[in-house]
Amino acid sequence: MFKKILIPTDGSALATTAAQAGVEFARQCDAEVVGVFIAPDYHYPIGVEIIPPSYPSEEEYKVSIARTGEAYLAGVREAATAAGLKYSSVIAYSEQTALKIVEIAQQQQCDLIFIGSHGRSGLGQLLLGSVTTKVLALCDIPVFVFRLKKA
Repeated sequence: MFKKILIPTDGSALATTAAQAGVEFARQCDAEVVGVFIAPDYHYPIGVEIIPPSYPSEEEYKVSIARTGEAYLAGVREAATAAGLKYSSVIAYSEQTALKIVEIAQQQQCDLIFIGSHGRSGLGQLLLGSVTTKVLALCDIPVFVFRLKKA
């Protein structure tokens, strides 16, 4: 069925739960797992003539984000490894998270994106936006939307 599944995470509780479910789904399909973390692009402070000494350089920012991304992806990697699945990861930078997720899925030749959703609708979704909704709109490969069950 599916051979390579992309599982994005932002480190939130929902994304972590969805990622674990995604790995279990991949195990059932005997599919490879690609974990993905997208961070915002680095920005210099606007409207200042001298960058404050406490402001990180672009290199420091990328090192910090790589560390954070690896920490967020560790659970996905550990679950995939424990399930005996091939695992790889991508840490990328973009202000358009959904578009970047779709681009990475295409670059990695994934045949499914497994992504979490809060399940908001109506005004809540309109005001907050939704990476998941944008992925669905932009993507031409199947997207499995995992909705967290309310207790």
